[in-house]
Amino acid sequence: MAIKGEQTRERILAAAEPLVLTKGFAGTSLGDILAAAGLAKGAFFHHFKGKNDLARALVERYARNDYELFERFARQAETLSDDPLERTFIFLRLFEDYIRELPAPPTGCVFAAYTYESLQFDPSITAFIADSFRRWSGLFEAQFEAVLARHRPRRAITAGELAEMIMAIIEGGFILSRSYQDALLVARQSKQFRLFLELLFEPPAARAAGA
Repeated sequence: MAIKGEQTRERILAAAEPLVLTKGFAGTSLGDILAAAGLAKGAFFHHFKGKNDLARALVERYARNDYELFERFARQAETLSDDPLERTFIFLRLFEDYIRELPAPPTGCVFAAYTYESLQFDPSITAFIADSFRRWSGLFEAQFEAVLARHRPRRAITAGELAEMIMAIIEGGFILSRSYQDALLVARQSKQFRLFLELLFEPPAARAAGA
């Protein structure tokens, strides 16, 4: 019964997410969610106190899935290279491959959708989103700190600035991808960031020659 209950809860959340990304939270009715999930109202209220309770569960689910995805890419990259710069390139390629394999353009980011409608939510949800962005940024920042410890940049830059840059590229890419209905836009911009890193950091051979 517990497993079935979790499946029903996940079914509701999975149905609600694309609706919120497409119509906005305020524009998505409970009826819309129930119709998409193919469930009766009683099933919804068995798992959620109301729409606000659903809002919290939805953003927590998105944060968990999003972070786990990037953590998985980071672990894969660590197994393939000992060099932090090369690991970063591998990480970004894995992300690009993931975007390319999506059946349709990304529908957007739940964090962004919630931020645009921040007045619809309890302040604790807004704080949760900010903390989630910081955690995501911290994952990138740790990678870039390792890169900077081993590779000399051609221009002064911090790990935090690089983390902010790739996050802005991904988040902005989601908006453009949806606007243009271009499924590969985010992947292309991630590739441009990789090319920027290649220009920014001195190759290991050149660094050794100058030592």
